[in-house]
Amino acid sequence: MNRSGSRGGWIEPALALAILAGLVWCGWHLAQNGYLPAPFFYEPDDTYADWFNTAFWAREPGTYDSWGSIYPPLSFVFLGFVGLDSCYDAVTSTGLPGRGCDWVGTSAIWTIFAINAGLTWFAFAKWDKSTAWPRTVCVALGFPMVYALERGNLVMLSYTCLLLAYGPVLKSARLRWLAAGLAVNFKIYLVASIVPLLLKRRWFWVESALVVTTVVYLFSYAALGRGTPFELFENIRDFSKKPMANPLDFWFPTTYLPLASMLKGETVPVTEMFGSQAVELLELLLPALQYATQGMIAMAAAACWFRPEPVPVYRVINLGLLMALISAEAGGYTFVYFMLFVMFEPWRGFGRRWAIVACYVLALPLDYTLDTLPPLVRETYFNDSRTIVSFHISIGPFLRPLIVMSIAWALAAVTIRDVWSDVRGQGWSGRWRLRHDAQLWPGAVKPLPPGPS
Repeated sequence: MNRSGSRGGWIEPALALAILAGLVWCGWHLAQNGYLPAPFFYEPDDTYADWFNTAFWAREPGTYDSWGSIYPPLSFVFLGFVGLDSCYDAVTSTGLPGRGCDWVGTSAIWTIFAINAGLTWFAFAKWDKSTAWPRTVCVALGFPMVYALERGNLVMLSYTCLLLAYGPVLKSARLRWLAAGLAVNFKIYLVASIVPLLLKRRWFWVESALVVTTVVYLFSYAALGRGTPFELFENIRDFSKKPMANPLDFWFPTTYLPLASMLKGETVPVTEMFGSQAVELLELLLPALQYATQGMIAMAAAACWFRPEPVPVYRVINLGLLMALISAEAGGYTFVYFMLFVMFEPWRGFGRRWAIVACYVLALPLDYTLDTLPPLVRETYFNDSRTIVSFHISIGPFLRPLIVMSIAWALAAVTIRDVWSDVRGQGWSGRWRLRHDAQLWPGAVKPLPPGPS
């Protein structure tokens, strides 16, 4: 069934093919040079590090004091089961030596990636088969997901849970609550997917999902034996205050927070490079841009609270996720969260189309080089040898945060417009029709009513 209104014609397939072509180029670069090009992580020997370092600390007692982890206990409980204990040596204080030994962990990374691709296709095909394949390419094979694969980050597993919780896959509300609770226990900030449903008056759903989240945390804490709320709070607070010590940390930011930190720090002589006036202007402009975007999302949330009927549930969830991801630096792979829900939007109206096209642009595994830094000798994981790596200053770190904020602006503006159109048609005292609103849940199977173009 077609839920997309007027379809994108050739635009979405062409953008999906561009993503696939970009992946081919990255594969060619890997075969020729032994490492992946920008915007993939700049250390060529750090592949799968997020998985195997976490797996190492799942087997060591210093998870929250020595390593200072900000992951809830569930991540360590899961990785403690999915892996071979004999591959981790307590003397090394790192999990990277286990990559060549722990074939269970490596297989799990690729299995989760494949499952996500299949579930994403199933969800989009059930929602709108006419746009399923390009949108699956964008979300499941685009750069953010492939980046998570290269890093071995549990964003992939939390994405699985997020899709099961809110996509048209599961019918059981209890299983959806469980999936939502697991997602939050893998990545704390995904609580931003549950709380916004209060705007839709889904009191029982929110209460049930939060209860399940708490129960999952208690069970995982009991299994691991560490990871109190106080420890998590302290580590998250310390992590958020940590200044950017390495200029290469600006390789793939999702917000302008690393750039703002670089402007205030002494690691990079920004003032000497660009002048004090430019630095002072950026110090004013970057926070103002962030606050303006947060304010726009808040206005859309207020409009939804006032008249929740015309706002689909998937967009309410997405506004919450965008608010969380714009407010804190969480890594480029987190784009998959809001990209998933953007792709439930119909190809209709300028704002929705802008958000959809912007997601395709973010999914391109390419970057444009502005300048080249001096090459360095680095160890490589794929070739297991030393090679000369060229580092670049690219345009992506400056544009991607702006693109993300433009998606938030577009969806917030569409939400405010939809509410205003409904008010004009129904009057200020119009009643909220729950039966009609239920059709806008991503798990619904009934066709959507026609909307404004």
